[in-house]
Amino acid sequence: MNVSLVIPSRNNLKYVKFAYNSIRKHISSNVEIVLLDDASTDDTWLWMNQIKGSDNNVKIYRNNGPERVGHTVLYDVGAELSSNEIFGIFHADMVATPNYINNMVKHLKPKTVVSATRIEPPLHPPGPEKYVQDFGLEPEEFKEKEFLNFSSMCESENVDKTTSGIFAPWMMYKTDFFDIQGHDKKLFAPMELEDSDLFNRFLLNGYTLIQSRDAMVYHMTCRGSRFKDGVKIVNEIPLGNGHVWKKAEDSDEYKRLREIKFREWWRKWHSDVLHDENMLPIVHKRYNVGFIIKNANEQILNILEPWTDNIYIENNTIIKNYIDKEQKISKFDIKSRVKNINDTKINDILVEFDARYLQNNHFEFIKNLSQIIESSGEIGIFEYDIFKIEIKSMQSYESHLIKNENFYNKFNIL
Repeated sequence: MNVSLVIPSRNNLKYVKFAYNSIRKHISSNVEIVLLDDASTDDTWLWMNQIKGSDNNVKIYRNNGPERVGHTVLYDVGAELSSNEIFGIFHADMVATPNYINNMVKHLKPKTVVSATRIEPPLHPPGPEKYVQDFGLEPEEFKEKEFLNFSSMCESENVDKTTSGIFAPWMMYKTDFFDIQGHDKKLFAPMELEDSDLFNRFLLNGYTLIQSRDAMVYHMTCRGSRFKDGVKIVNEIPLGNGHVWKKAEDSDEYKRLREIKFREWWRKWHSDVLHDENMLPIVHKRYNVGFIIKNANEQILNILEPWTDNIYIENNTIIKNYIDKEQKISKFDIKSRVKNINDTKINDILVEFDARYLQNNHFEFIKNLSQIIESSGEIGIFEYDIFKIEIKSMQSYESHLIKNENFYNKFNIL
């Protein structure tokens, strides 16, 4: 079965070369590879053109910039450009194994997303969904023979086995991908939360999310974002059972984007990024919630606004200053979200409290409000600790999150 592999890259020439060469060396010259350059300032685009001239099964695309658009924007472009009914996303810092394609495709069905099994150096904590084994942090130090022997052993131990879960690299039918309109590029680009958002939407749309335990890749880990300028180990943290987490320093760009994009995530999902131990997403009900807060200051407004649909406070100066600041970094219509406490309340669920009594433990209640209401909520007025909760309707809106256009229209996205 023919497959297209989509590989975006930004200023990661040595990695994308390594990924491309691993596919051609270990798999086949018949696999279509779609290479996408995200406004790189190194020689990435020059190299892609050279490869295109010598490889008939390569397509190339460039975002001319000057600003980057993010890897998931380019995943969607690559899926559009791919010639085959099945496409897979493949990171520029990954190394393919000889049986990778076959061991992914054998599990693929309509409305199914198949993830591979990663072998990674210890730059993230271990988990049951991957193997932590250091075969090199950089292409020039990669221990290819040892890696191939190890991955072959892992394949043999896990023939035809699957577990639930999803993460990169994954593969699916193009029609299923475009049925939910691809990534939410407006809110999250360029940031990996686009992936988490997409995975939630796969689950909400009834897709089956599985991991092929015998489809192996080596993943040098986050070279397009967090560690893009090279790995700088700042600490080594023992995790027990002989495991060590080599904590690397995040890039300045990643640190700058992280706070902004997580605020957009909370506005959309009203929860943190949640998944089980195998990385299967956990998605709770999405209610229409308003916070009525007496004696709120700027700090309280800044912390709590992303966790609700509307927030009602008393001070119009604080409201104006917050809208002016936050609207510069958000795609949500902040003015429609932040209201005076005397304005008409338009929410299905209202949570009222006095900010003078708010403690750190109360924030945990706010973060988990959706699952609390989902598990035990009913119509009526209730009190819990400092909170007065009025539930006027238990209608939930997670179905609006599946397709981008429905979400944008429902939740005032600019």
